[in-house]
Amino acid sequence: MSLIQNILITGGNGQVAQALSSLLAPWEDLQLFFENRTNLPIDNEEVLRNWFSVNKPKFCINTAAYTAVDKAESDQENAYRINATAVGLLAKICAEYNTKLIHISTDYVFDGTSSEPLKEDAPTGPISVYGASKLAGEHAAREANPDVIIIRTAWVYSIFGNNFVKTMVRLMNERDHLNVVNDQIGAPTYAVDLAAAIQKIINDSAFQSHYWKPGIYHYSNTGKISWFDFAKAIAAIIEAKTTVEGIPTAAYPTPARRPAFSLLDTTKIQEVYQVQVPEWKQSLEKCLRLLTK
Repeated sequence: MSLIQNILITGGNGQVAQALSSLLAPWEDLQLFFENRTNLPIDNEEVLRNWFSVNKPKFCINTAAYTAVDKAESDQENAYRINATAVGLLAKICAEYNTKLIHISTDYVFDGTSSEPLKEDAPTGPISVYGASKLAGEHAAREANPDVIIIRTAWVYSIFGNNFVKTMVRLMNERDHLNVVNDQIGAPTYAVDLAAAIQKIINDSAFQSHYWKPGIYHYSNTGKISWFDFAKAIAAIIEAKTTVEGIPTAAYPTPARRPAFSLLDTTKIQEVYQVQVPEWKQSLEKCLRLLTK
C-alpha cells in the first residue's frame, strides 16, 4: 500500500495556497494538487465529484474564496455561491470520500464591537455581505461535514498576489504622503506562518487520525495594531521617506463596512496543535526582506 498522501489545495493562485506550496512541496510522501477555479470549480458538483473519484485526496485545504469585499455588496449572489454554497458542497464530498477538510475563514464574521481578543465561541455578527457569506460558508461546512477544521484568519499578506503590504511598499516608492485608517484594530497574518500552522496540523494527522481535532480555530500573528501602525512599521523597515498619517475610517468610506476590532485569540490552536504563532513585526520583517531584496 502506497504511503503517498494526496492533498488538494483549492484557490491555488491565492496567497495561502502559494505559501503552502513553498512549505509542502519538499515533502516526498505528498502528492500536491493546486487547483484554481478554471481547473476545478468547487461549485460544480459533477466536476468536483469526478475529480475526487479519480484522485481520492487524504486532505483538502480550501483557500478558494470570493474576496472582493467591496464588490460583494453589489454581487451578493456570486459571493454566497462561492463562499457558502460551494463550501457546503465541497464539505459534503470530502465527507463522502473520507477526506480531511481544512477550510479558511475570516475575522469578518464578527461585528467589530468587542474590546477583547475574540475567541472561537465569541458571538458572530457580520456587517458586510462578504462577512455574512463567509459565516454562511462556515455553517454549511459544519452541517455537511462535522469533521471539518475551520481556521479564521485576518489581514493576510505575503510576497504573493495583492495585499496591504505590497500595496504600501509600492505607494511608498511613489508618494510623499499616505493616509491610513487608524481606528481599525487587529493583527496581521503572514501567509507563510498560517501555512506552517496548516502544515503542522496535517503532519500531526497524516498517519495518526486521532490527532485530527475538528472545530473552529483562530490564527493570526501576535500583537495588537491598527492599519496605520502596520503602515508605519512598513515605512520604518524599508526606510521610506513617505509621511504616513492616521485618519478615521469615516474619512475613507468604502461600500462594505469593516470590523473596527477583529483581534483574534489564538490560544486554542496553540494548545491543541502546539502551533507556534510568531510576533507580527518579526514576520513582517521576513516578508519585506523577500520583497525588497
